[in-house]
Amino acid sequence: MKSLAELEKIQKDTYGEVALRLGDTEHATPGLKGNILCCGGTGCTSSGCQAIIHEMEAQLKAHGLDDKYKVIKTGCFGLCALGPIMIVYPEGAFYSRITAQNVKQIVEEHLIGGNVVKDLLYAETVDGDDIKSLQETRFYAKQHRVALRNCGVISPEHIEEYIARDGYRALYKALTSMSREEVIDEILKSGLRGRGGGGFPTGLKWKFTYAAEGDKKFVCCNADEGDPGAFMDRSVLEGDPHSIIEAMAIAAYAIGADQGYVYIRAEYPIAVQRLKIAINQARETGLLGTDIFGTGFNFDLDIRLGAGAFVCGEETALMTSIEGKRGEPRPRPPFPAIKGLWAKPTLLNNVETYANVAQIILNGAEWFSSMGTEKSKGTKVFALGGKIHNTGLVEVPMGTTLREIIEDIGGGIPNGKKFKAAQTGGPSGGCIPARLMDTPIDYDSLIAIGSMMGSGGLIVMDEDNCMVDIAKFFLEFTVDESCGKCTPCRIGTRRLLEILTKITKGQGTMEDLNRMEELCYSIKASALCGLGQTAPNPVLSTLRYFRDEYEAHVKDKKCPAGVCKALSHFEINPDKCKGCSLCSRQCPANAISGQIKSPFVIDQSKCIKCGACQAACKFGAIEKK
Repeated sequence: MKSLAELEKIQKDTYGEVALRLGDTEHATPGLKGNILCCGGTGCTSSGCQAIIHEMEAQLKAHGLDDKYKVIKTGCFGLCALGPIMIVYPEGAFYSRITAQNVKQIVEEHLIGGNVVKDLLYAETVDGDDIKSLQETRFYAKQHRVALRNCGVISPEHIEEYIARDGYRALYKALTSMSREEVIDEILKSGLRGRGGGGFPTGLKWKFTYAAEGDKKFVCCNADEGDPGAFMDRSVLEGDPHSIIEAMAIAAYAIGADQGYVYIRAEYPIAVQRLKIAINQARETGLLGTDIFGTGFNFDLDIRLGAGAFVCGEETALMTSIEGKRGEPRPRPPFPAIKGLWAKPTLLNNVETYANVAQIILNGAEWFSSMGTEKSKGTKVFALGGKIHNTGLVEVPMGTTLREIIEDIGGGIPNGKKFKAAQTGGPSGGCIPARLMDTPIDYDSLIAIGSMMGSGGLIVMDEDNCMVDIAKFFLEFTVDESCGKCTPCRIGTRRLLEILTKITKGQGTMEDLNRMEELCYSIKASALCGLGQTAPNPVLSTLRYFRDEYEAHVKDKKCPAGVCKALSHFEINPDKCKGCSLCSRQCPANAISGQIKSPFVIDQSKCIKCGACQAACKFGAIEKK
């Protein structure tokens, strides 16, 4: 790519293909009646989207419509709970939970007959005879998409569609009309902070790396994303990989680098494949390589696969892994901006951070900083999961309250249960109780209440969750993922887990609670890297807000939520038992006995507390005590 004219030609030639999706029927390609968008993210792929796409293509061909409708496999739309998903434009008909068997009906009734198949639509988009757009639903109404602007809109495997959406114009602008210092200043003024967890000012990191002395510099992208329940970065790479390539090229220009690396876990095969395709397309188009836009700027990009070690999300461990060594952190300082990859100055940001860069350069720092709060600018992407109606991917302005995310966007808690807590920041974060639901979600507010933003996982819990068990779950994860290099993390977290396990078995004491809290602060103060330093957070936050549950486990030897097996047992209510013997036949431990048409009894010495009997009973006779 040597000129703006070449870029504009690709944009002009392709825009007509995407115009219908953007509500621009006037400039759509002549003869093109519609676009059929099918989600091709990991969630919808696992539930059969590929079969739906194949069937749609076959049906279009069979009816002579293959030149009238364009089928596009996109990235994630966000509303993962409703997959597989299909949207037909220009109507914007949002079909959810469809199967390959539904495709023939959609083609014949909607595409040929002109009547939207209402019984296959997402219920919230049906308003009498009218069809509401996806943006009008509760899930999307309060969202503001910046990092996710192209996800579910374009084909991630076609660079032309990215260019049609102003792709690579920010890179052109930076290379041809901005100095390196001006690019860095624009990122600084935007207020963009790292979306990987720490929240360090992005522009400041770029400034430090630019100022560092070195004959060679590198730009890296952290796409490791190891938090349980987190899938934000994966979804961006699956739906809009060119936004990351463009941003890394801009960053490379700003700091004076000519080589970049994307470190991505091998467990993300779709993201890896689409990133490979995107890099090859960028090279073929001249947007990676030598003399980009005829400016003399050279930059190339390679992928390095991670084996799934959580610790490799830490910046120094990640770089050590890229070098081909065991992924272990090293002491800081020196920081990577001074001495990073192969001891050279290195800039590292995560996927979501980079996903904002091109839009900041194109639209200006003031545009970006107009969103969010005073100290937390822009938007934040969350992977919303757990006990929530609308699981999926959401992007909201910083400062949006937890209540708005859970009740308005997430649709509330299923089965009439009460909201109990939300875990933000994964194993490094904390649990936010129901009484703090009106807390604005930004970096400083979350830290003030004992949690943290983290990369953006948000797991919702209801009254059936035991908070002691939740703390134990996250600590089990960090114990397994500790690299073992430093004693506080290797030994300290294991001691914490031993105490927690003791408490969940009904063997804990009040002294254990005090010992555990003291140990948490010791680990935080002395661990080598962020993994160990933040590992106690789930324990500390649950002790802070749910101490009564800990005390119930210790003093009363009871688990209020009935989760901890050692502190609960099953009993058969003789007044409800019909003597059908179904529970006895389902019991894997042969712990239930009795006579047909008479109440059965559970032998507590044999019961393994698996709950199979309760699940099998049709009369509600088996009660958990």
